Amino acid sequence: MKKEMQRVCIYPKDVQIITGKSYRQSVRLVHKIKTELNKTTKEFLTIDEFCEYTGIKYEQVAHLILG
Repeated sequence: MKKEMQRVCIYPKDVQIITGKSYRQSVRLVHKIKTELNKTTKEFLTIDEFCEYTGIKYEQVAHLILG
């Protein structure tokens, strides 16, 4: 049996897929969210934090990046 891939973190490439923005714009958005959440550059951004910040439902995001 194969385990389903479960991810907690979201990356700029995922943001690019979700929003349709360029990769560079996605990097900027991830950086902006991290800054507002007082995260360091070494800390990861979770899918839940992204959804809460953007107002996009988790189900819509999970469908696009988790398959």
